[in-house]
Amino acid sequence: MTTSEFGNAVRRWRDRVPPEAAGLPAGGHRRAVGLRREELAFLAGISVDYLTRLEQGRASNPSGQIVEALGRALRLNAAEREHLFHTAGLVPPGRGMVPVFIAPSVQRMLDRLLGTPVAVFDAALNLLLANPQYTALMGEQPGKERNAVWRNFLGSGNRVRHTPQSLRELQTAQVADLRASANRYPADAQLRSLIAELQAKSVLFAEIWDSGGVGSPHAGRKTIDHPELGALVLDCDLLSVAGSDLRIMVYTAEPGTEDAEKLALLGVLGSQSVIG
Repeated sequence: MTTSEFGNAVRRWRDRVPPEAAGLPAGGHRRAVGLRREELAFLAGISVDYLTRLEQGRASNPSGQIVEALGRALRLNAAEREHLFHTAGLVPPGRGMVPVFIAPSVQRMLDRLLGTPVAVFDAALNLLLANPQYTALMGEQPGKERNAVWRNFLGSGNRVRHTPQSLRELQTAQVADLRASANRYPADAQLRSLIAELQAKSVLFAEIWDSGGVGSPHAGRKTIDHPELGALVLDCDLLSVAGSDLRIMVYTAEPGTEDAEKLALLGVLGSQSVIG
């Protein structure tokens, strides 16, 4: 298989995904049958320039992470995902690896949560998918910032307001999650590398890891400090997907409140972040 085959496959599948199916605004004068390049790049978390080079065969050897992200954004089923890996000259991840495949049935469920900030994380707390509303709420999370544990120990944190105690409880729960995932997926080199980096660069992470501390799931009511809308008090629920070890994070507001009004405005900001 060649890189041009990979690019052709991506372009062909991009044309079949309508923008509204990916939570993006439809209508207007669109030349693209399906997703525009900038829309697919946004959903996959890569640059438009890199996607263009991949589609045109000018970029070679995409990583497994890139292929996986494109497969999710293109809504590929299991057979199509496997084919995309092969066209990139890669072997799809096997057993012992953290599952990252989002089944079409789960994707359809997410599509129905229009206007609601929704994100999907894997068992290593990597952000796999975020709809425009979630990105508008929490901001862009590029590169290593897409891992919630890395972000809270080594990165810039996020927009959730914390007390010192609540932040420590969150970090303890995240370390416990990571340890449990490492035990379930011993063959995942990327997960081992993440843990090694955190142990080497964060004294706090190493301390919590060595202590064997456990924590409760980090959901509940949260205050998010948004740079344009101010503080939003939202309910955060974590849903588990049976058989895939995925976690779906959903933010909602009580109807009729000021927070609900702000959440509605967030939908407009989310659309602008994609098409702007």
